[in-house]
Amino acid sequence: MDGNEREVEQSMWKSSTPLYKQVANKIREDIVSNGTEGGEAIPTEAKLAQMYDVSRVTVRRAVKLLIEEGLVYSVHGSGTYVSEKKIEHDIYKLQGFTEEMSGLHNNPSNEILEFQLTSPDDAVRDSLKLRDNQKVYFVKRLRIADGQPLILEESYLPYDLFPDLSVNVMKESKYEYIGQKGYTISRRHADLRPILPTGELMDLLHLEESAPMLCLEAYSTLSDGTRFEYSTVYYHPVKYTFKFVSEK
Repeated sequence: MDGNEREVEQSMWKSSTPLYKQVANKIREDIVSNGTEGGEAIPTEAKLAQMYDVSRVTVRRAVKLLIEEGLVYSVHGSGTYVSEKKIEHDIYKLQGFTEEMSGLHNNPSNEILEFQLTSPDDAVRDSLKLRDNQKVYFVKRLRIADGQPLILEESYLPYDLFPDLSVNVMKESKYEYIGQKGYTISRRHADLRPILPTGELMDLLHLEESAPMLCLEAYSTLSDGTRFEYSTVYYHPVKYTFKFVSEK
């Protein structure tokens, strides 16, 4: 920063608070007052520097602070955007996506990408405790709320348990269908791990960059211990967060 820039900054911002923090506060105020919504871009670094009469270095530090706070996020080669409110998923509560989204007053829907009756591979057969000759449905669904893709789900369900399973059923609530058949869902046994998204995941979930995301692999059981589903679920890294409470 040259001497002229220092004079401008010192004349425009009268406070003992570090200048970049003042600029960060101003950006935060403008986001609120302008009604900038999640997913919308904020002005460029150069534009912000011009708006606030400060150096780009100061703006860069201010934006970095807001990124660390989670108010905005940066997409390489694209810009900086206001973060959308994340959906807080209770990891200990076993409920379907449709029920969860409806409870949050979001409008849930499902796009069926694949639906087929097939012979499972050894890993799926072992996870579901199936005999060699038993078939499964493989269903790949994009889970959507308010028009935004949030989850990609790949599920295997035994044909013997659900012989009338259909595309129309899977477009609605899977858990509601299972309950209507007289089954009681009991537990989900899961592993949760971070992964980097594939090209397909980036495309389906509309991801702008290859940021780590959470993947859940699970099998679920009925009240009598029967395994009724084996699934792999991929969660949007920006729009989903997991919550849990630990007790001593």
